[in-house]
This record gives sequence, structure tokens and C-alpha cells, in this order.
Amino acid sequence: MNDFETLLAGSVREHGHLCPGQVIGVRMALLGLELIGLKNTRGTSEIKKLIVYVEIDRCATDAISYVTGVKLGRRSLKFKDYGIMAATFVNLSTQKAFRIVSTESSREASKAYAPQGENLHTRQLTAYKIMPLSELFRVQEVSVDIPAADMPGPSAFKIACDNCGIVLRDQKEVRNQGRILCHACAGTAYYREKKLISL
Repeated sequence: MNDFETLLAGSVREHGHLCPGQVIGVRMALLGLELIGLKNTRGTSEIKKLIVYVEIDRCATDAISYVTGVKLGRRSLKFKDYGIMAATFVNLSTQKAFRIVSTESSREASKAYAPQGENLHTRQLTAYKIMPLSELFRVQEVSVDIPAADMPGPSAFKIACDNCGIVLRDQKEVRNQGRILCHACAGTAYYREKKLISL
């Protein structure tokens, strides 16, 4: 595994800027991998043993993805929109899983670790690199029931919407009164259809 500064630099390149969230994400990913007994998942066959659930779509998520190598397209990164700076690391081989939450108290504690910081941003950048993990994070051992349809690898689950015929994969259909529907036909889509465009 690369050292912290090398991983942070790579994460910053991929994400586009350096921020406290990048520091938190890199440290969270390193801790998560250590807790579940994996060392170097990025670019190795160990990636097949890992699923990470992230609970926020902020900077730390990009850092976690960079350090671990998990990606939405590989089905090894799962997004749960809870609005919490947290991630759960799951070792698929051992079923060990740990949820790590960034503490809100670390913001205030950053003053003690970087009193010379001229503003909150620079103070947090410095402090989060050196702050003890026990102050930066709260860790819980958890269990995660991962449905077969959410596992990495090719989709074995495919079905068509009874209304529009679109193919749905990975058991993401909506079942309503015995009918199989896509989210648009069930009225639960994130978008509203306006008009079909001919190409």
C-alpha cells in the first residue's frame, strides 16, 4: 500500500482539489481496509473481496474510491444517500464489516492540532492529517446483508417492465399489484418525462 501522502496526492489529482474531505476520505479508507484485513485492493485481485457503502456524495467519497479502487461500475461501491460522512467496508471473503463515521467534534478539535491555522479550511487540512483516529472517527463493527443482485460481477437478474418493456437488471424493478414496473412507469423515478426525441 502506498503511503498516506502519495495516496492523498493521487486522490487530489483525481478529485480536482485538496480539501479536508480528501484527507478524511484517505484516512477513512486506510483504516477501513486495515480493519477488514485487506491491504492493497487498488489494482489487485483483492478488489474482488471488497464492497464499500458510502453515505454521502461529497469529497471524502472520491478519496475512498481512489484509495480502495471501488467503483460504481464495478458494483463494488454502493451509495446510500443518508447525508452522513460515513462508509462501511465489507470483506466479502470473511464477512467482516466496519462502519466508520467522521466525528463532528473533530472540527472543533482541529484548533488544538493546528492552532496556527489562519482559517477553518487550512486548520482542518493540517489537523486531520495528524489527529488520532480515535478523535477523527467513530467505528462500529457491523453486519451487512448483501442481496445476490447487488454483488459484483455480471447480472444474473434481468426482467422487462410490464408497461413499457424496458429491461431492468439486478432486481431493481417495482412490484405493484402483481405487475413488474420500471420506476418511471411506477411513478417513483427521479425525473418526469416531457417528450421523446427522435435521433
